[in-house]
Amino acid sequence: MESDVEAVLGAYPRIYFACHSRHVQDPESGHVLTSRQASFLDHLDIAEPVSLKSLAGHLGVTPATACVTVDRLERLGYVKRTRQGPDRRVVQILLTEAGLRISESNSVLDPARVEAMLGLMGESDRGKAVAGLRILAEAATGLIQKFGSGWSY
Repeated sequence: MESDVEAVLGAYPRIYFACHSRHVQDPESGHVLTSRQASFLDHLDIAEPVSLKSLAGHLGVTPATACVTVDRLERLGYVKRTRQGPDRRVVQILLTEAGLRISESNSVLDPARVEAMLGLMGESDRGKAVAGLRILAEAATGLIQKFGSGWSY
């Protein structure tokens, strides 16, 4: 018999695969970003810089891959590099105002795909599914409040 943990671990990737946003479009400039590029923006802040190495490690990519992605995002004006401290080799990355705009307009899940998925359900199942997700989201918020986000730069 499947445990509750196994049920969540099995269900979440299926929902994500079916409904995640394939690309993100900047509502102001019209630039289209890949979901990976948008994910980079989601992990950056406008005030707290992050090292390229830390960002790469957190996102599970090599520093070289992260560098290529940051180069493209920098050319588009969504991130900027800064050097802080006495070691000029350490490069920190910050989100720009344009990067913040696109990050805030972005959702991990595509609303149209989520609506289509929910449309495949009967009214009773749809209500149960949404109620269950709300309960999981509340528990996730409690988890973060209790233990923090679980990682730091």
